Amino acid sequence: MTELFDGYHDNYRDVVQSSIAFSGLPHHFFMRAKADLLGNLIAQRLDTERPDMLDVGCGVGSLHPLLHGMVGRLSGIDVSSASLAQARADNGRVDYREFDGRTFPFDDASFDLVTAVCVLHHVVPTEWAQFIAEMRRVTRPGGLVCVIEHNPYNPLTRLAVARCEFDRDAILLGAGTTQKLMAAGGLREIGARHFLLLPWNTKPARRFEATLSGVPLGGQYAAYGTA
Repeated sequence: MTELFDGYHDNYRDVVQSSIAFSGLPHHFFMRAKADLLGNLIAQRLDTERPDMLDVGCGVGSLHPLLHGMVGRLSGIDVSSASLAQARADNGRVDYREFDGRTFPFDDASFDLVTAVCVLHHVVPTEWAQFIAEMRRVTRPGGLVCVIEHNPYNPLTRLAVARCEFDRDAILLGAGTTQKLMAAGGLREIGARHFLLLPWNTKPARRFEATLSGVPLGGQYAAYGTA
């Protein structure tokens, strides 16, 4: 995985944009949707207004400019040193660290919110449980673990993954599977929301989509649980 993403550190956004070009939407639209969802979860599920956050598998840090003012201390880890170098150049205030793909380089209970955005499908299934266990380990009691993933039951998502060069190793997992992993890992108050169902960046469309978040139709989903 390290070699795969090292090769795309300088054109990551272009490769992603190429894979979703059929949608007619920019990459930023999809990142904004993720940031808005995280903001909503923070407001509803955490007691702290600006939580300390860790982004696992952060890549080149495309999401991080959208989190300013939403979170407090922001850290990101990735197995790709080249991707982290690009992230540091773009986001000078974020604490970026390399990790070995198994053990996160932080102490227990270091963060209020720990996320993994479109990362788990790159992890070997036999290591999914260990990955979730690490997410929980570095999350403070009462904090939130959130996994955002592609919805394998959405045909357009399947198309985008098939067209993406660095998703050739992807093993997609549904929200139900992710929730079971979280439950087995000791997380509580587990839930899931599907999003990116409607390809329009308007307030009415976003509000209508929110009413359908429990229906497994959106292009992506967020599964979350309390540590």
